Amino acid sequence: MSDAQRADALLAEMPQGGRGRLKVFLGAAPGVGKTYAMLQAAQAQLRQGVDLRAAVVETHGRAETEAMLAGLPQQPLRRFDYRGMQLTEMDLDGILARPPRLALVDELAHTNAPGSRHAKRWQDVQELLDAGIDVYTTVNVQHLEALNDQVHDITGVQVRETLPDWVLQEADEILLVDLPPRELLERLREGKVYVPEQARAAIDAFFSQTNLTALRELAMQTAAARVDADLNRRYRQRGLEAPAVRGRLLLGIDGDHQAERLVRHASRVAERRHLPWSVVHVDTGGVRSEESRACLQAAQQLAERLGGEVVTLRAESVAKALVQHANERRASLLLVGRSRQRLRRRLLGRGLAERLLHLGEGLEISVLDTEADRRPPSPRASDSARLVDYGLAVLAAITASALAWLVSHSLELPNISLVFLAAVLLVAVRSSLGPALLCAGLSFLAYDFLFIPPTFSLTIARQEDVLTLLFFLLMAGLTGNLASRQRRQLDALRETQSETTALLDLSRKLTAATDRQAVLNVAIQQFGAWTDVEVCLLSRGRDGIWKVEAGVQRLLADQERAAAEWSWQHDQPAGLGTDTLPGGRWWWLPLSGEEGPLVLLGISPRDEAPLPAGRRRLIAALGQPLAQALARAQLAEDLEAARLHGETEQLRSALLASVSHDLRTPLTAMRGSIDSLLALGEAIPMADRRELLEGTRDEAERLDRYIQNLLDMTRLGHGGLKLARDWVAPVDIVASALQRLRPVLAPLQVETRVPEQLPLLYVHAALIEQALVNVLENAARFSPSQGRLRVAVEADETELRFSVSDQGPGIPPEERDRIFDMFYTAARGDRGGQGTGLGLAICQGMVGAHGGRVTVSDGLDSRGATLTLHLPLHPQPQLEEE
Repeated sequence: MSDAQRADALLAEMPQGGRGRLKVFLGAAPGVGKTYAMLQAAQAQLRQGVDLRAAVVETHGRAETEAMLAGLPQQPLRRFDYRGMQLTEMDLDGILARPPRLALVDELAHTNAPGSRHAKRWQDVQELLDAGIDVYTTVNVQHLEALNDQVHDITGVQVRETLPDWVLQEADEILLVDLPPRELLERLREGKVYVPEQARAAIDAFFSQTNLTALRELAMQTAAARVDADLNRRYRQRGLEAPAVRGRLLLGIDGDHQAERLVRHASRVAERRHLPWSVVHVDTGGVRSEESRACLQAAQQLAERLGGEVVTLRAESVAKALVQHANERRASLLLVGRSRQRLRRRLLGRGLAERLLHLGEGLEISVLDTEADRRPPSPRASDSARLVDYGLAVLAAITASALAWLVSHSLELPNISLVFLAAVLLVAVRSSLGPALLCAGLSFLAYDFLFIPPTFSLTIARQEDVLTLLFFLLMAGLTGNLASRQRRQLDALRETQSETTALLDLSRKLTAATDRQAVLNVAIQQFGAWTDVEVCLLSRGRDGIWKVEAGVQRLLADQERAAAEWSWQHDQPAGLGTDTLPGGRWWWLPLSGEEGPLVLLGISPRDEAPLPAGRRRLIAALGQPLAQALARAQLAEDLEAARLHGETEQLRSALLASVSHDLRTPLTAMRGSIDSLLALGEAIPMADRRELLEGTRDEAERLDRYIQNLLDMTRLGHGGLKLARDWVAPVDIVASALQRLRPVLAPLQVETRVPEQLPLLYVHAALIEQALVNVLENAARFSPSQGRLRVAVEADETELRFSVSDQGPGIPPEERDRIFDMFYTAARGDRGGQGTGLGLAICQGMVGAHGGRVTVSDGLDSRGATLTLHLPLHPQPQLEEE
């Protein structure tokens, strides 16, 4: 065994994080002392200081059990009225509100009273375990679901309260409480189990010496199977080789009464052999009765409760599909029930078992025979539907006979048979094989009676007519069989296509859904097309408040809200048609991601009847892509939030760096000039004093521009920029901007190219002037001394452009798209690390607010850069003549 396999075994043995441990006291029959042993173990835990509480303990009036219960902390039972009766049940919410370390829960297979949160007590125990509470519990072996039919065969009693076997298999510890049958019978006679009257009736019925011995054997086998599994796990933890995997068990079932019996038998076989197992149903496309559908659905649900895998295949041949699936899953054992031997199978000798033996080379095939009185229901249509189909067959035969009689004078005898073949084909397409064969038989008799000489007699005079009739009967049977088979396949394909179409349609819609609300709208559109149900999508915020995100906007009743709450917390379906709070009108299905439910899908049938199993499967299938789409939308929102947070932190850091450097520079120059004036005073010549004051003024104006840029950027970012548009001449904007930057542009050779005839701009003049000032200042900062700087204005029919060209170092092409980002300063280029990095970003924002844009190109003489402000032109106003 590899180290990785050993590590996996050790990890599997470790307790699951946050989940409690389950200890089961298993007995063969009531009265063996399970509750007493559980209380005895609880007393030992209490002496060790363990915080425990008896959630529910059934003493049945036994004095020794009541004495053992004394001194243990008990949780008061929940009392409620039901149809005039006072009922008591375990207070699950009370235990969860003040959780102990250990809870005592008697009778694990108990059925809760109507109105409880869960239908079964074992579901309450699962919720306690999920809450991190250890549980001691008791159960008798006859309550195990897989042994239900075997217990019935032994005792003749049908046990109604059953427990899924996987609950017992997942227990951390199983303690077998054993008592020899003779001692148990002695306790019964002494009245230590039941009162004397009940004890005598129990001994005569359930508690016979033979029954108790058989039940004791079942309990020992169950405990021994668990011991073997634990022993194999211990060996793997020590690094020794575990027993080799023996393949898989496949069980083939059909919609008949023996299906559940087969499932229980397969579960026991798989448990004994330690095999994974699957229940396979092959759908050949035949029409099934409601009884057959119910039997098949019950068997599949039982298999899921017992821990098996449920698989549905669609194929024409049951035997071929089972063998092919067994080979694909590498199964070693194939189990089927013995089917009814119909006449054609008896004649041909090709029943399902025979065909499996012929095809399943290398497979171990077991055929379970059932009791004679267990007759499967017909997998065909219901009784009324069958009568209609057979009536159609008779009517078709009569109609074909009449039509053939009308055309018999103009057609040859062989051609008349085509009329009957058409009738057989019509019936086969309309109904099934049985009516088609009936129509073929009636057509055969009518053809012989009406058209084969001598007519109006079943006697055949000519030998060649015998061959004709036999050939007609053969063709009619084959035609009907083929047409019926094609119809079944067509129905199966239609059903599959409808499901596939629904999934494809949903996937196509989800492709265009980019956010959470769009996904929810798609869900409402998909399920809203079903007129027989109401749809609601719920979510719960961190504050615990429920919100209807889409669908039916209606206040939920307390029971509906409780079912939704439980479904959200446990990430499992609840409500109508489930075992958890089934009394409401809504079925809640959580659409979950990796971290839990994202939204609850609520479905409520308008007729208040439980949803059919097929509809539930389709909704669950559609829920998977919806959940994935919601998870993707949630992930996209989280990534966007993370990106925005990162950018915000980056901008904050850049702002602090810019403010600390660029705002400090003019302040330092101003402070130096002021300190010199204060310290030296009149000793400084007037010309130098004036120069210091002018330098202080220039730095103050520079500081003012920095602060104005910050304020403008804040207004742009928060939507506080309001456009007060008016008509203005472009030449006025250029002149005002040059005037404001006259000291900055003094060392440069400024060239202006402004045509005399230019259209007016409908803009906020101050903002466009500020944008042009930012571009001019950016160009002046990096232009060489006495360098050329050109300001040009030009217009066409759609836009007007302000261009500023310089002879600076230029902007690399790969950085031209980024120079308009806030706080971005290129290591080279027109902003080579100087300035706050806000000027061009503000320029882009101001021009963009007017519907314009800013572009970058090469500068003068293939040097520097040219920044162009593009502004849209509006229809020119009509000027009044003086």
